[in-house]
Amino acid sequence: MNKKSARSGTALALITLQIAATGACSGDESVQPAIPPDPPSEEDAPYGVQIGPRPYYLVEDMDEGELKEQLMACAEGPFERTDFSIGHRGACMQFPEHTRESYEAAARMGAGIVECDVTFTRDRQLVCRHAQCDLHTTTNILAIPELAAKCSEPFVPADPEAGTPASAKCCASDITLAEFKQLCGKMDAANPDAATVEEYMASTPGFRTDLYATCGTLLTHAESIELFSSLGVKFTPELKAPEVEMPYEGDYEQQDYAQQMIDEYKAAGIDPKSVFAQSFSLDDVLYWIDEEPEFGAQAVYLDSRVDTAEGYETAVSGMQSLAAQGVKIVAPPTFALVTLDGNGQIVPSEYAEAARAAGLDIITWTLERSGPLAIGGGGYYYQSVADRIDNDGDTMVMLDVLARDVGVRGVFSDWPATVTYYANCMGL
Repeated sequence: MNKKSARSGTALALITLQIAATGACSGDESVQPAIPPDPPSEEDAPYGVQIGPRPYYLVEDMDEGELKEQLMACAEGPFERTDFSIGHRGACMQFPEHTRESYEAAARMGAGIVECDVTFTRDRQLVCRHAQCDLHTTTNILAIPELAAKCSEPFVPADPEAGTPASAKCCASDITLAEFKQLCGKMDAANPDAATVEEYMASTPGFRTDLYATCGTLLTHAESIELFSSLGVKFTPELKAPEVEMPYEGDYEQQDYAQQMIDEYKAAGIDPKSVFAQSFSLDDVLYWIDEEPEFGAQAVYLDSRVDTAEGYETAVSGMQSLAAQGVKIVAPPTFALVTLDGNGQIVPSEYAEAARAAGLDIITWTLERSGPLAIGGGGYYYQSVADRIDNDGDTMVMLDVLARDVGVRGVFSDWPATVTYYANCMGL
C-alpha cells in the first residue's frame, strides 16, 4: 500500500469511528448517538460534546509516531467538556467572532471556558468585541448608511495610483448600545484593494468560511454572562485597551471601566472562581488584585512584551517580580513558550521555564489561527519553531509540547474541538 492509500485508509477508519461514536448520520436508526439517557446535571453542558471531523483530519495528517498512535486510540471517545479548551472569541475559525452563534459552537465543541473581549459603546455600555474600533471589519456597519455615517473614519476606496489602501474606522464608542444591537456580525476581514464597500467587506480568508456568517448575533457583556451561564461554561473576559482618550468624556476613568466589567459578574451572582479576567495592561490586573481580590486571584496577565527581543528578555527576567505583585497566571502567545533544541525538536523556551520557576501558571493563545501550516511554517504563532512545522498535523505536536512539556493549564483555540479532543485523550 502506498503512502497516499495508507493515509486515506487511516482517515476512513477515523471517520468511521467518529460516526459510530456520535451517530453522525441523521436518519439512520441503526446508529444511536452517544448521548447519556438521563438528563444532564446542573454542572453538565445542556447538550453532549460534539467535536466533528477536524481533530480526526489533524491526527491523520500527523507524521507517524507514538503521539499519533496515542491520539488515534482516542477516536471513539467519549468526549467531555474541559477547562483546558478555551474558546477564543468563541469558535471563530468558522463563525463570526464574539457572536451568540460562535459562543454556542465553542460550548458544543467542549470548551470549558469561553472568551468575551470587552469594550464600551458611546453610552458606556459593555459589549463583546475584539477591539473598540473593529466594527468596520467584524460587522456590517458600513452597509447601513445611517450608522456608517457615525464612524470615526468613513470608508475610503483604494487608490492604486496613489498606492493607498481602502480604509475605514468604526468604533463601538461611535454608536449607542441600541445602534450596536442593529448590527450583524461577520467574519473579521477587510479587502485593502476594495473600490466599494461591498468589495471591502467581502474578503474572508480562504481557510475560514462565510457559510455561517449571514447575520451573527452581537451581544452585550451582560448577555454573554447570561449565555455562558446557560451553556455551563466558565468566563474569560478580556478588558480591551480603549481607543478613545481616557478619561472618556472627562469622567470615565480606566479603573471605572475595569470595575464595571467585574461589577457585571457580581450583579449576575457569578462565582469569582469561574471568572478569569484578562488584560494586556498589568495595571488592570493589579487593580483587580487590589480592589477585587476574589476576582484578581485568577486574573490573567496577557503578555505581549514577547513581540520584541528586548521585551522577551525583560519578561523572562521579570517573572519573580510579577509573582511578587500577586500575579498568578501569565498568558503569552504560543511561540513565546517553545523553541527548537539541537535536534530540531520543539521544547519549552526560557520564558516557559522562568514562569514555572516563579510559580506562575500559564495559559496560551491561539491555536488554529494560522491557516494551513504547510504554508509559511505557521506564521506568527509558530515563529520560534517554524523550521519544524510543515503539515496541519503539527498542530497536535505543538499542542502536546504545550501541554506535557511546558505544562500550560489551558489553550485558546479558534476551533476548540481540537483542544477538546487532545485534552480528553490525555486525561487533562
